[in-house]
Amino acid sequence: MELLFATNNTHKFKELKNMLNKNITLKCLADINCTEEIPETGNTLESNASQKSFYIHNKYKINCFSDDTGLEIEALNDAPGVYSARYAGEEKDAEQNMLKVLDMMKKETNRKARFRTVISLILNDHEYQFEGIVEGKIEKEKSGNEGFGYDPIFTPDGYSQTFAEMNLEEKNKISHRGQAVKKLVDFLNKSIVNI
Repeated sequence: MELLFATNNTHKFKELKNMLNKNITLKCLADINCTEEIPETGNTLESNASQKSFYIHNKYKINCFSDDTGLEIEALNDAPGVYSARYAGEEKDAEQNMLKVLDMMKKETNRKARFRTVISLILNDHEYQFEGIVEGKIEKEKSGNEGFGYDPIFTPDGYSQTFAEMNLEEKNKISHRGQAVKKLVDFLNKSIVNI
């Protein structure tokens, strides 16, 4: 089965390709020469993921999925949330986003946070959504060089390493995206016989 992941984020694409069943040929936006900016104007992760999937599906008439992920920090009223990618500005600079979170959390004793991913799959003109959540905490400084985004400042519950200190395989076993993708893959494996 061919499936398009509606992203230009090479980190996300690599992470996801690693998790998918070998029966599924995963393509990205570059593979279909889609270079335009996909609208992402929803105020929830669910609506953003859905908006991106439908945009690609309606324009290119292909089965596809997209995701939206947010870091939700309890002490910041679940911010940055849906604005995680552009928390420090429209440049979507991961380093600046992290620095802003660290700055906002300087005086906070409550470090509780969670990563949440929502995947929207459009398969044969129907939408299905899958969610993954990992609870954890925000560290006081960055640690590790793996991963991307907020990984260097987020430590999942039950672990002493940040996501950025884990290799891809370790992270995928427990991550929010890993959980959502597992649900997606389980669904696709059950659906594959009907396609």
